[in-house]
Amino acid sequence: MLTHLSIRDIVLIERLEIDLSSGLSVLTGETGAGKSILLDSLSLALGARGDGALVRQGAPQGQVTASFDLPINHPARTFLSENAIDDEGGELILRRVQTADGRTRGFVNDQPVSAGLLRQIGRHFVEIHGQHDERALVDPAAHRTILDSFGGHLGETAAVGQAWQAWKTAEQALRQHRARVEAAEREGDYLRNAVSELGKLDPQPGEESDLAAKRTAMMQAEKIASEIGDAQEVLSGSTSAVPQLSSLLRRLQRKAPEAPGLLDEIITSLDEALLSLDAAQSSVEAAMRASDFDARVLEQTEERLFALRAAGRKFNVPVDDLAKLRDGMIADLADLDTGAERLGALETEAQTARQIYDSRAARLSELREAAAEALVKAVMGELPALKLERAAFLVELSTDPETRGEDGNDQIEFWVRTNPGTRAGPIMKVASGGELSRFLLALKVALADRGSAPTLVFDEIDTGVGGAVADAIGQRLARLAERVQVLSVTHAPQVAARAGVHYLITKSGAADRVATGIAAIDRAQRKEEIARMLAGATITAEARAAAERLLAETSETS
Repeated sequence: MLTHLSIRDIVLIERLEIDLSSGLSVLTGETGAGKSILLDSLSLALGARGDGALVRQGAPQGQVTASFDLPINHPARTFLSENAIDDEGGELILRRVQTADGRTRGFVNDQPVSAGLLRQIGRHFVEIHGQHDERALVDPAAHRTILDSFGGHLGETAAVGQAWQAWKTAEQALRQHRARVEAAEREGDYLRNAVSELGKLDPQPGEESDLAAKRTAMMQAEKIASEIGDAQEVLSGSTSAVPQLSSLLRRLQRKAPEAPGLLDEIITSLDEALLSLDAAQSSVEAAMRASDFDARVLEQTEERLFALRAAGRKFNVPVDDLAKLRDGMIADLADLDTGAERLGALETEAQTARQIYDSRAARLSELREAAAEALVKAVMGELPALKLERAAFLVELSTDPETRGEDGNDQIEFWVRTNPGTRAGPIMKVASGGELSRFLLALKVALADRGSAPTLVFDEIDTGVGGAVADAIGQRLARLAERVQVLSVTHAPQVAARAGVHYLITKSGAADRVATGIAAIDRAQRKEEIARMLAGATITAEARAAAERLLAETSETS
């Protein structure tokens, strides 16, 4: 339920704090005191459309915070979890900041959320209804949910939804397989030739990059080997200077004794040069062996690489995807070869899934028909006291087994007939504002806490009705409040007298700076306020006596 409402700088409200309790609470006050502002503020916290005009004049922004105490297993908590909003199982706080330039920011437990998400969450907490309510009563989809909640067969509704999903999944699998088989049949020859070609080629993932690297290495080795060969030719070939240097060294060594000391340095230098050349020859030969490659291997590598790349161009895929393409084509051929058998199995699965759905949907239709009769009876039982004894409430339920949907085969809409002999029609089109609010109240009483938010707010649904009807409305609001929290903005003293808590909304301040306030009032103050509601501006002794009787009577019947 709604436990606390905090409002800052919204229209006439500068700063307002209100603690709320369970049961029936009423809000009263003179016209223009700010009752509608209070509800607009609550609606803002629940995700309603923002407006910069809501910000109090002179303030940069306004803010509304609504705190809720909900059971740990309330569906709203599941919704929070599904949307990754922190929830530790304690109090839930919705906050909305409205800036004067029209922008808004929403928060749930101080976590930023969009206005749309805030609105979805708010629907789990509060329903606001008035003479021009267009939520629960205007959408036939909501009518179906209301009826299912009243009938207590939401489990069967969920089972129908699951059967629908299973059938749709089976249908999708059937369509996809049929499409593959048909495509395979059209391309059978092409697929067989392609699989044969790719099977012979046998491409492997990563093979192109390996071959390209190997080819580059061998081409580099070929270029280096050529340079090393040139070095070998210079050192060891026919033009090598080594034989001549060796011959010269031997001649000089023979002549050395004839001229002592004269040739020693030359002989030493030549000997060292020959040793260096010999070492160079050894290094060149080692390099030749290291850079040795097989030209035939290079040719084979290039042929393989070019064949893979040609296949990639032919099939218009990267070379690394050739293996995947081949496997996919093999699967397509398998579908073609075994397609009829698999297709028949999928057709059977889809047919069985549809039969399960039809069976569950038919059962749900029977439950809805029974629930519709019971709901009509319950609502009709509330109408006479609300001065709608000549009216009729109808649940227009039509079932078409061939019109399948996730919610079953039924189209459900609430209709009314306001007078005998008139034509019945959709409730939003036929009922007037006052009638609509009373039909809504009768419906809510019939539903009690089934399919209802934990907090119901009724905005002046007693407008334009007399004493007996107002008293009947008060009785029904009090009955509702035994199961859910009820807040009612009212002008009817009969309704106000039945409240567990009575809040008085007042307006104070100078002409150029007016502020709205709210406070819970005690029994003596309630008597005075109800007397004002009965008598108007001038409160008479008779009005006070009538107010006392109302309070006493409602205390006795409560």
